[in-house]
Amino acid sequence: MTKPLILGLTGSIGMGKSTVARMFMDAGVPVFDADAAVHVLQGRDGALLPAIEAEFPGTTSAAGVDRVKLGELVFGDPAALERLEAIVHPAVATMRQEFLLGHADAPVVMFDIPLLFEKNGQDRVDQVVVVSAPADAQRERVLKRPGMTPEKFAHILSLQVPDAEKRARADHVIDTGGTLARTEAAVAVLADRLKQQAKDNAARLK
Repeated sequence: MTKPLILGLTGSIGMGKSTVARMFMDAGVPVFDADAAVHVLQGRDGALLPAIEAEFPGTTSAAGVDRVKLGELVFGDPAALERLEAIVHPAVATMRQEFLLGHADAPVVMFDIPLLFEKNGQDRVDQVVVVSAPADAQRERVLKRPGMTPEKFAHILSLQVPDAEKRARADHVIDTGGTLARTEAAVAVLADRLKQQAKDNAARLK
């Protein structure tokens, strides 16, 4: 049995990645959201609460992980962040594998991975889709977020692979600088093309 074509979806902060992920789902492409998986694992009754509490005492409760407290402990502390990732990443990988098994018959599936290039996630996918917009549009969107400041925005950007490099390394680029309708049309065209490509490849392998 052939496996689905695996797409990796990524993009810098404020580029519209979550919106584009929903558009791919609407176009019939199953999407695994890594951030959503982390929220489940760290939320109420989350499977990772005991391990996180043991490693970072006082950061969890019956409601799940206190993201503010945990963030204060790992933000700017690479060793602490590495300990947290050692807990979280294997669990997310297990959920991702379960997702793949559940959609084994789909021609195309997508992994929504915010830090795909930063964490060398491109090695786990067949093709990369980057969501991008002009820098001024990105800045305007991000600074509208509650609690966001120009300094915080600059720090986040410093931790991410630059948009220009992401675009250069992508197999496909979805431009979100225009209207939602134009972006949705571009997603639909790409989704249909890749689904047909995957079906053609599967037929050749039979």
